[in-house]
Amino acid sequence: MILKKYCFLVFVAFVFQNTIAQEQKNKTIDSVKTQKLDEVVISPFHINNRLQNTPASIGILSKKDLLQNNATDITTVINTIPGVFMQSSNFTTTRISIRGIGARTPYGTNKIRAFYGSIPLTSGNSETVIDDIDLENIGQIEVIKGPLSSIYGAGLGGAILISPQLSKTNGQNASISSVFGSFGLLKNSLNYSLNEKSSSLNISYHNLKTDGWRENSAYNREGITLAGELFRKKNNKLTYFSNYTYLKAFIPSSISKEVFESNPKLGAPTWVASKGFKEYKSSLAGLAYDFKINDHLNNSTSVFVNYKDSNEPRPFDILRQYTFGTGGRTQFSGNFKIAKTENQFIAGIEYFTDNYNGNTFENLYKNNNGQGSLQGNQITETDQRRHFYNIFTQIRSLLSDEFEIQAGLNYNETHFELTNFLPNKTSTEKYSYDGIFSPQLSFLFKPNEERTLYFSASRGFSLPATEETLTSTGNINPDIKPESGYNFEVGGKFYFFNKNLYTEFAVYRMEIKDLLVAKRIGDDQYEGVNAGKTFHEGIEILAKHNWLINHFFTLNSFIGASLGKYEFKDFVDSGNDFSGNKLTGVSANKINAGIILNTSLGLYFSVDFQFTDKIPLNDDNSAYSDSYKIINLKTGYRFEILQNLNTNFAFGINNVTNEKYASLILPNALPVGTSSPRYYYPGLPVNYYGTVSLNYLF
Repeated sequence: MILKKYCFLVFVAFVFQNTIAQEQKNKTIDSVKTQKLDEVVISPFHINNRLQNTPASIGILSKKDLLQNNATDITTVINTIPGVFMQSSNFTTTRISIRGIGARTPYGTNKIRAFYGSIPLTSGNSETVIDDIDLENIGQIEVIKGPLSSIYGAGLGGAILISPQLSKTNGQNASISSVFGSFGLLKNSLNYSLNEKSSSLNISYHNLKTDGWRENSAYNREGITLAGELFRKKNNKLTYFSNYTYLKAFIPSSISKEVFESNPKLGAPTWVASKGFKEYKSSLAGLAYDFKINDHLNNSTSVFVNYKDSNEPRPFDILRQYTFGTGGRTQFSGNFKIAKTENQFIAGIEYFTDNYNGNTFENLYKNNNGQGSLQGNQITETDQRRHFYNIFTQIRSLLSDEFEIQAGLNYNETHFELTNFLPNKTSTEKYSYDGIFSPQLSFLFKPNEERTLYFSASRGFSLPATEETLTSTGNINPDIKPESGYNFEVGGKFYFFNKNLYTEFAVYRMEIKDLLVAKRIGDDQYEGVNAGKTFHEGIEILAKHNWLINHFFTLNSFIGASLGKYEFKDFVDSGNDFSGNKLTGVSANKINAGIILNTSLGLYFSVDFQFTDKIPLNDDNSAYSDSYKIINLKTGYRFEILQNLNTNFAFGINNVTNEKYASLILPNALPVGTSSPRYYYPGLPVNYYGTVSLNYLF
């Protein structure tokens, strides 16, 4: 059955692209027209910088892709990548899963590592947050799907690499932009860049706020980003980058199916009454030094620091958290010959440590005369110290013009220490996991410069989050083990029609053992167990096409689709056998498509479409969310006001058909008393936005 679905999906993608595919002449065209699809360049931490020669499935979002919608929410654009599913509730609560990995995480994202430049965005608690970085401060995003990168820690889900925005044009550039829209949406941004021969500077500020469309859902975020290069010469450069974010977001929380269908604007009553919110200040900063040792050897070394100070009043308590992390990374890269065979290599080590302090207090909101949360007596105090290191290496051997092989190995050791001060007497526990080896082997066949086929086999792992390591008493469970699994993948990347059509596909199969389950046994109390195995298989297809219709019109189009089968292979939890059930919390099937029509006058129009299949809400598959279809429209006008002064006006409508859908679900939500489980975070109804920007090149 699934093979028939695969064939149907391939057929749909083929028909869609070939209805508009025509071979075009190579012409030089301005920014409002299209041009041949450029060779995609990936970050310098890979063993080569060409996507075409990488035997892995990597989703790429360019600067243009990131700003395609309203430049406020990354969810819409990241979901255009096949196999990647991001759920979001009013910017505040998000979850990213890749090929089903990480779908059952109650809140937030884990089992995926993320980096901003060379700075890890993933904490020692395995939690990843990418929402703090403004889309206008990102140069490119790469999503490595599956444990195919030894260099980035061999995470089961993969890795997300965010490149800071660095100036690419000489001289000075200043810009200002505003976004305004439904439900009090307002975003203002200021940017300035300077690029000279030996240095560059990029500094930007943004403020994003919305009143929210649900009860208790107002949101406010502001941040400043600084990045650039110093001492830039032929053989070396120093890169610096930093980001500061302040956020305060009120939380409406999830609602039951009955409320979702009758009045989705409502928030959970206890969260509304307590005026629950999340507030934090976070900073990260890093330095990276790249230098060429000789013609065959280079080094890149980076150090970083980050901290986060968080306050989260919840109906059942008030949580205060502080995290301070530091670390460093160094890697050597180069090339050598064995006989006539060219070889390239990367080898290095990454070290990370962080200190976490968490405290809970009584929330006396019921005795606060309707004023919301009020801090009472302290309930618990916990300290955690976590550190790990990864030793990694990867080699690429060019056996011939058509054939090459890549191999890699990652070794991880993780240690942590837990101290509970309250509610009982002070107790300290130390624990570490056995060292984990994660190998990777890939073969690449390249019949010509425009077409490649690859096969890869790799092993990955995911470390438990804190709640997954604990017993019901809050102590470390020494029987917990990391999840691990093997991934097998076949794929291809092809250019056609003089590089006006780019297509790629990937077929994968992964089995995860020692499945981590954090069973919720209280409002903020969990118990972790290794409960079994999951099975992940699927196919992903992507096609992009550029078409010069005539001297006036040009058309860009894309389609991305993923069709998967994610299920529990061997899963028994609390005496219940869920083996054979569909994996909770993720849609196995997803299709995205879009068209952008440009004119030589600067006018443009775009439409994009997303279909998301139904999602199992619990492990016994007794409840599902409905499938949904979202259509977004945008039109705009770019033109030059004066020499070197450009402007862009745009207007957009998201969710044109006013589809009612769950933009985020809470897997395995428990009923409270006689009420139904609160699985649903409703997505935005039809909403409108406008943007205006000015850019001046000195």
